[in-house]
Amino acid sequence: MPAEGFTTCLWFDGQAEEAANHYCSIFKNSELGRIGRYTEAGPGPAGSAMAVEFVANGQKFVALNGGPQFTFDEAISFQIYCDDQDEVDFYWDKLTEGGGEGGPCGWLKDKFGLSWQVVPAKLIDMLGDPDPEKAVRTTQAMYKMGKLDIAALEKAYAGE
Repeated sequence: MPAEGFTTCLWFDGQAEEAANHYCSIFKNSELGRIGRYTEAGPGPAGSAMAVEFVANGQKFVALNGGPQFTFDEAISFQIYCDDQDEVDFYWDKLTEGGGEGGPCGWLKDKFGLSWQVVPAKLIDMLGDPDPEKAVRTTQAMYKMGKLDIAALEKAYAGE
């Protein structure tokens, strides 16, 4: 794993290897790296993953089986900028499958409790439009959505 840049460490309770494999199966430009396993010295079960290096969508991560002391919350989330509705649908479906749940305004939690924002790339421009009426209409439409609907956002933006 390259030494430059940052590596995000994600704390799991026994699901690190499963999570790393899951994320690598969803995102392009992904791969598993080294896996450090617990020995008889513990504290985890001998042979189980202690830390799993992986790259998802070109970003470096370590999944750590640290135990139940810490869990994910919405204070940290990963944003996925999508070019079209097919991408929004793909990432939304893949990240909510198997026990994940959708939230408001493009937010979701995956089956591990990690928060994601699945966002159309053009949404930022619509929300920041110099015409405040366009931005307000788009924002109001977004607030009514779980998974974001690009066509509906564009209609709100256009005043239709």
